[in-house]
Amino acid sequence: MGTQIGTLLTKDPITYEELHGKVIAIDAYNTIYQFLSAIRQKDGSLLMDSSGNPTSHLTGLFSRTSKLREANIRPVFIFDGKPPEMKKETLEKRRGSKEAAALNYDIAREEGNLEDMKKFAQGTSRITPQILEESKKLLELMGIPCVQAASEAEAQAAFMTSREDADLVGSQDYDAFLFGAESVVRNLGSTGKRKVPGQKKYVAKAPEHISLKGSLEQLKITREQLIDVAICIGTDFNEGIQHVGAKTALKLILKHKDIDTLIRAEDKDIRTCASVEEIREFFLDPPVTTDYTLKWKNPKSDELFGFLVGKHDFSEKQVLSNIRILEGRASGDCQSCLSDW
Repeated sequence: MGTQIGTLLTKDPITYEELHGKVIAIDAYNTIYQFLSAIRQKDGSLLMDSSGNPTSHLTGLFSRTSKLREANIRPVFIFDGKPPEMKKETLEKRRGSKEAAALNYDIAREEGNLEDMKKFAQGTSRITPQILEESKKLLELMGIPCVQAASEAEAQAAFMTSREDADLVGSQDYDAFLFGAESVVRNLGSTGKRKVPGQKKYVAKAPEHISLKGSLEQLKITREQLIDVAICIGTDFNEGIQHVGAKTALKLILKHKDIDTLIRAEDKDIRTCASVEEIREFFLDPPVTTDYTLKWKNPKSDELFGFLVGKHDFSEKQVLSNIRILEGRASGDCQSCLSDW
C-alpha cells in the first residue's frame, strides 16, 4: 500500500496528449495487482482460459500497454527485487489479510452473496510465479522493455528519472516521492468513474500528474521532511505514530522541523521494527541498478498471437488490432523528451 501522503500532494489533471512521446517507468507489481483486483467475473473469480489458467493480468497488461503505445507513450515496466528486511512485518500482515479475505470469500460463496464474493475476492489477489513469468513474457513479445530492480521498483523508477532515462514514474502509490521522483503520473489508463471498495458509491478517476517540487513548495517543507511526515503516518517499514494522520503529521513536522525533535518534544513512540534513521536512509539512498537497456522493439507478432489467442483464448480481432498498433509505434532506441518538463 505504501505511505498515505496523497492528501498532502498537489495533483493536476493530465491527458494522454500531454504525455505524447514520454518515457514512463511503471511499477509492474503495482500495476499487475490492479488488474488482478479489478478484472474479475461477477462472482469475483479471475478471468480464465479454457485450461483454467488465470488471464486477468494478461488482459489488463495487453490492453493498457497497447493503449499507451497508441498514444505514443513509451512505457518501461520495473519489477521489484529483493525487499529490505525491515519490510518483512508488512509483507506478513499482507499475507494475513489475504488469508482473511479468502475465508470471507468462502463464506460469501456458501451464502450465494455475489456482491460480497467480488468484494472479498479482490483482497485475495496474489502475483504467483506463473503470473509473474507470463507478464514478463507478454511484455517481451510486445516489444516493451522491462527492468529488474535491485530492491523496490519505485526506488528504481525514481533513480531512472534522476538519470533522465525516464520522464515520469507511473504508480498508484506515493512512495516514489520519498525515493526522490520529481514527476509521477497516477491512474494511467483510467477514465470515468470507479467504485469505492466496500461502498455503494463511485468517484471520478482520470490520469493525474504530481510534481514533487511543486508539492514541497506548497507544503513549505523539504523532501527529507516529507520522509519524516511519511514515517509519522506509517510506511511499508513502520506503523507510524498512533492516531496521527497526514495533516497532523505535517503540522508536527512544521512545528518541530524533524521527526527526532518531534519524538522527544511530544513524547511519541514510532511503532517500527527498524530505526527511524535506517528508514530515512533507505528512502534517501536505496539499492538501485544501472544494468538496464531501454529499447522499444517491434512486437514478435506471430508469437504474440499464438501466446494470446492460441494458448489463452483471447479474441483474434482484439489481438490483431493491438498488434497493428504495436507494429506502427515501435520506435527503436529511447529518445525521451525530458526538456519539456
